[in-house]
Amino acid sequence: MRTFSKRLGTFFLFLLIALCLAPSLVPPFLDRIYYEGPVSDHFDGERFFNPGAQAVPHRTPGRFLSRMVQGTDRAEWPAEVPVRQTVPPRVVQGEEMRVTWIGHASVLVQTQGINILTDPVWSERTSPVSFAGPARVRAPGVRFEDLPKIDLVVVSHNHYDHLDLDTLKRLWERDRPLIVSSLGNDTILRNAGIEAQARDWGGVVPVRPGIEVVVERVHHWSSRLAIDRNRALWSGFTIRLPGGNIFFAGDTGYGDGSWPEDAARSGPFRLALLPIGAYEPRDVMKDNHINPEESVRIFETLRAQTALGIHWGTVQLTFEAVDAPRERLAELRRARGIADGRFVTTEVGETISVPPMSGAR
Repeated sequence: MRTFSKRLGTFFLFLLIALCLAPSLVPPFLDRIYYEGPVSDHFDGERFFNPGAQAVPHRTPGRFLSRMVQGTDRAEWPAEVPVRQTVPPRVVQGEEMRVTWIGHASVLVQTQGINILTDPVWSERTSPVSFAGPARVRAPGVRFEDLPKIDLVVVSHNHYDHLDLDTLKRLWERDRPLIVSSLGNDTILRNAGIEAQARDWGGVVPVRPGIEVVVERVHHWSSRLAIDRNRALWSGFTIRLPGGNIFFAGDTGYGDGSWPEDAARSGPFRLALLPIGAYEPRDVMKDNHINPEESVRIFETLRAQTALGIHWGTVQLTFEAVDAPRERLAELRRARGIADGRFVTTEVGETISVPPMSGAR
């Protein structure tokens, strides 16, 4: 029975990837217009694109899809990885900064009397349907019921493993947080009864005195399982705070390497939240997701004081082993002489205290 369920889940993962990356297979009536606005260097009047670099391919190579379904070269993940869930404090005041990895790209940051969530996903599956598709092997590091009141949510783009409407509805109904995203994603949220602020790259959303969110350029793409490909924008974020700024990359490829240089201008960064997983096979994923080597390069470009590696070991979207990103990052830290505590990984549910900003950069 378990083998059958696993094959069924793999089939739905194959279907999800195939439909997202091959929009010509989907009927035109499933298209959606999320944003209308002037042409720019990353919007052609109908769809967004990555400037200054080769576009993310529109189709996944057939051999990758075949290998995904058949399991060829795809590492075997455990059905479940034990998680020790934590109960965060209700609020953290002043310069102290506590960071808890919820799983995948979901992180709780507490500092300056504000509770921040990135790409919150508490659903069991990152899929358009609740009964099939990629399932998490690590439970959320904090039970939803144990979350403190959330003040700010940032949503990087509209893929199901980052924009989870069920979770966002629960947060909106419970806390009415300020939700910030990039152009077009506010339409998706508003259609679900959720209010959000959307900005183009470089746009700024005030949160409270001394705190604001800057929407930053990254290299990715968007779709909600239809030919709505790139109808909404993707982004990272700088959260400007009195005790030191935070950078959240969301989901990104390296592209031509210019976007990390742009983002670095929003520093100095006390904390960077950088993806390190979902990168194999490289010939397919290099334009979609950075690998640990590229994540270290971005960390060095940003000159972040502390970084946390995210986007790994929660949902199997690609071929690498469940803990491979963490192990590879540890090798790179040793090889490049990165000091202990500068670029870390944690277990889901583990909380770290981020040191205050120092004068040494």
